[in-house]
Amino acid sequence: MRIRIRWAAGSLEGTLNDTPTAGQVADVLPCTSHASTWGEEVYLEMPVKAHLDDDPQQVVDPGTICYWVQGSSLAVPYGPTPISEEGECRLVTAVNVIGKLAGDPRALATVKPGESITVESVE
Repeated sequence: MRIRIRWAAGSLEGTLNDTPTAGQVADVLPCTSHASTWGEEVYLEMPVKAHLDDDPQQVVDPGTICYWVQGSSLAVPYGPTPISEEGECRLVTAVNVIGKLAGDPRALATVKPGESITVESVE
């Protein structure tokens, strides 16, 4: 499934994988929430209660669409976080990898904490 993440200064599209958590996220779209940032990561709460997959990851590539189970949030890193080592994208805990952004994930640097951010399906 193709999705769009949209905020005041821009938008990015991506593709969700065929996983149970990605399916749960797709089921609640469109979803609007307030953005939070942590280093070079944007995350937003979603009304999804998922379980951690059998193969969770804590270090991912920039632009990986993740679901942070403990925070009930979609998380998308575009660069280092406060706990990253040597420029990696290290999330606060292991997450479910549910997709990948197309385009330059550094566009997420324009997201301001607290601003409205929407995730929607793209036909």
